[in-house]
Amino acid sequence: MLARVLDKYDQCQRRNIPAATAFLSEAEQAAAQRLLNAAGIHSGFVWNGGYEGAERKILQFLPDWAEEDDSVIACLRAAYRGEGQPTHRDCLGSLMGLGITREKLGDILVSEDACDLIASPEIVPFLLQNWDSAGRIRLSLSEIRPDELRVPERRLQVLRDTVMSLRLDAVAATGFGMSRGKAAELIHAGRVQLNHTDCCKPDRAVDQGDVVTARGFGKFLLAEVGGLSKKGRIAITIHRYV
Repeated sequence: MLARVLDKYDQCQRRNIPAATAFLSEAEQAAAQRLLNAAGIHSGFVWNGGYEGAERKILQFLPDWAEEDDSVIACLRAAYRGEGQPTHRDCLGSLMGLGITREKLGDILVSEDACDLIASPEIVPFLLQNWDSAGRIRLSLSEIRPDELRVPERRLQVLRDTVMSLRLDAVAATGFGMSRGKAAELIHAGRVQLNHTDCCKPDRAVDQGDVVTARGFGKFLLAEVGGLSKKGRIAITIHRYV
């Protein structure tokens, strides 16, 4: 994946034309950003996921003469025909069943009466002809603009607690509602990511604004780090995605 990122950068530099990657997951975005930082590449690129807050994004490299171009993504609306509402898994599964690879797909936004899909433009004609169902629900497809996307409101559970230190295992214990020992086990097992990067060290320091993810448990944001209590514990506020 990182080799492909560098290839797109080199293509942009050599040919003086825009060049874009496939859709990258949050973990892949973090790895690509570290690569760019290490290579001293701090400008001349943009991230595009179709809307602010998108999880899956395309990395687009731009020569000096070019501006950000939304043509690297396409948006589709799959309206439901009949009763019922498919889940995110139903929609993704039906797309995989058509032979579409995940790197060709951005976020899948499921709402009450339609599913909005962000995808690579080259697969749109195929989808318009072939994506007609998700689970048992029939679909009716049409193209839409990015500003027409229906982005579901993200539900958050606000948790407030105090911890002895800002170690990853201590903060994760609060965020995932488990003992510190259980959190440490998950970290040692390689099931926890800090800012979308694998972390196997329970004593790694966590800062305000960091995102912690655990496979099978979801993810949360360390939204605020407060002052010390009378007993010397640190007040924290966590936003857990539900």
